[in-house]
Amino acid sequence: GEGLFDADHKLPLPEFPKTIGLICAPQARAEGDVITNVNLRWPSVTFKVVHVHVQGEQCPAEVVQAIAQLDADPSVDVIIVARGGGSFEDLIGFSDERVVRAAYACTTPLISSIGHEDDWTLLDLVADLRASTPTDAAKRVVPDVREQSQLIEGAIDRERLIAEQAAEQSRLQEENRQRLEREAAQHREQ
Repeated sequence: GEGLFDADHKLPLPEFPKTIGLICAPQARAEGDVITNVNLRWPSVTFKVVHVHVQGEQCPAEVVQAIAQLDADPSVDVIIVARGGGSFEDLIGFSDERVVRAAYACTTPLISSIGHEDDWTLLDLVADLRASTPTDAAKRVVPDVREQSQLIEGAIDRERLIAEQAAEQSRLQEENRQRLEREAAQHREQ
């Protein structure tokens, strides 16, 4: 085999993407699902959306072109290919060899979110990450700003506690030093 589906070829997703490339049908619910859910989780993200046919004869060539276009854009940190569910025939374009090879050659991390949980295409296997739905892709491509805020607040609280403990230890050491000096002075006076 050529290793098209090998795990060691898969790229890690960026932790905090600034720009997400989104490939989907025009006016598709998948587009709205991804953008809405990403913006709820990480509002500072921008999108570069490329509309394509997501079924039919034009689908493979247009998806290949969209992957190449977004992959060539240095501002795009990660690419999501999104489509809602459909029959096997509706989704067959995402198993086309040209699409699989374009995804494999892509140097930008690529997420496949085609269909629903039970739908599988070859693009899912070659992608760096398979998301079960477009909404799942949105949840997996960016962190949750509320969770990140809680992590930061927790770290600040831990640092504050460490600083308070260090100050208390310094105070006790100073008290002990002063007590020893008083005792030494009393001992010299005797």
